[in-house]
Amino acid sequence: MREHINVVKIGGAVLESDTDREKFLRRFASLPSPKVLIHGGGRTATKVAESMGIESHFINGRRVTSPDMRDVAVMVYAGLVNKNVVAALNADGCRAIGLTGADAFTVMSVRRSSEPVDYGEVGDVKSVDADGVASLISAGFTPVFCAITASAEGNLLNTNADTVATEIACALASRYDVSLTMAFEKDGVMSDVDNPDSVITEISCESFTRLKDEGIVNGGMIPKIENALMAVGRGVKEVVIQNYSALGDSTGTRICL
Repeated sequence: MREHINVVKIGGAVLESDTDREKFLRRFASLPSPKVLIHGGGRTATKVAESMGIESHFINGRRVTSPDMRDVAVMVYAGLVNKNVVAALNADGCRAIGLTGADAFTVMSVRRSSEPVDYGEVGDVKSVDADGVASLISAGFTPVFCAITASAEGNLLNTNADTVATEIACALASRYDVSLTMAFEKDGVMSDVDNPDSVITEISCESFTRLKDEGIVNGGMIPKIENALMAVGRGVKEVVIQNYSALGDSTGTRICL
């Protein structure tokens, strides 16, 4: 019987709040090992960029990453956010180690094509060194990845955190029974964002198409669910989108084929 592993992606909005961050990290630290954490930090990067006179640009809700913005993202994600998370987890008794995809080329990517839209220094994941990640886990560490990856040429690239989490989960599925949780400030995927009691308990490929067509699922939730469906299709045993405060509970939205 294969060992079970929790791969958790936490939304950047949760990490911005001292109270929410502390609550989530305590809950994550209490999960049985092995486990992996992936985080974003886009809102913090936007604030830091503004303080440096660097304007943020978005197209269809996705950040355009200029070379200057890429440098800010590296400083914020790999530095400020990652090290605060790692320090807090270690204080909670979790032997965390902070990583980017550039470290030992654990997560390699290529710069996204400029056609049809040029998003700048943004990476699309091409490979994950599952052996390398597994060796850290076997040594008793909990890897904590930020959403910075690297190209084969050594260029750092800003990468979608949901995608990084999905690719890591899929790569580890050849070695573990993987549960992937996408945790954020909502209780799951909701049919009415203003009604906390409208959580959709299960989404399949078929129902996802219908929910998109009806406009119930839209915006940033679409790529999140697309990543979740891809994970299930590539061998991840369980995928859940849920509230960060419910991590480990049987709540939220389950994704199935």
